[in-house]
Amino acid sequence: MGYVRTAILMAAMTALFMGVGFMLGGEAGMILALLVAAGMNVYSYWNSDRMILRMHNAREVDDRTAPGLVPMIRQMTERAGMPMPRVYIIETEQPNAFATGRNPENAAVAATRGLLRALSTEEVAGVMAHELAHIRNRDTLIMTITATFAGAISMLANFAIFFGGNRNNPLGIVGVIAMMILAPLAAGLVQMAISRSREYEADRIGAEICGRPQWLAGALEKIDVLAKRIDNNVAERNPATAHMFIINPLHAHRYDSLFSTHPATANRVAALRAMAGAGSPAASRRPWG
Repeated sequence: MGYVRTAILMAAMTALFMGVGFMLGGEAGMILALLVAAGMNVYSYWNSDRMILRMHNAREVDDRTAPGLVPMIRQMTERAGMPMPRVYIIETEQPNAFATGRNPENAAVAATRGLLRALSTEEVAGVMAHELAHIRNRDTLIMTITATFAGAISMLANFAIFFGGNRNNPLGIVGVIAMMILAPLAAGLVQMAISRSREYEADRIGAEICGRPQWLAGALEKIDVLAKRIDNNVAERNPATAHMFIINPLHAHRYDSLFSTHPATANRVAALRAMAGAGSPAASRRPWG
């Protein structure tokens, strides 16, 4: 059901983008918007991972420079039948992590220094298993494309401010003004909805990869508390990447509301503990390590 919902939301994002193009420049504007979106997505497809890792000053590590982290990830990828991703560390004290890349063969996972310091080995394994689940589900590509669409919609809305938009549309100047205000908001809401729908699925698959749902549940509780106390200055300067992290790095509203990029942590923890208590396949498998 999660994939169906994601497909519907992606279609809504595409329709919204083309609608903004029409309001900006009529039929020609709609076609131009589609061409711009295609170009941006092609560029993002090939370069998004490097762009995001560079943005967060991530440093690639190996068995020698991160002897506790890299072998752990390698064992879990072998367990999951996945290619080994590149592994990065971000030098910030806020505990957090994300995955990026266009497909499992060209993917990377990044953990913050704070994550490695604040969490136990088992909890780190739960977090990295969650990120591996995003890679296996190809969520990293989906979330990059939605972020690109959202940014492009905001860009087109800004063009309308300077150039006046297509006033010959059925709603006239009122429609142009409404588009300038509402289109970026709607794009952000769709982006958030896609992100939230993928988090629950990544929690479930991640619990299966590491073999213990309670490890990820405990990690989420710790990260949620500490991320609200510790700033991630790079993430604050680049809020468009917030949806990629396992917990929102921006001190966002804590409840499971329409305007949250992530589901409520309490809801995610409850679902994971229900998996553990119900004797799910994830809970019955031999744990990682």
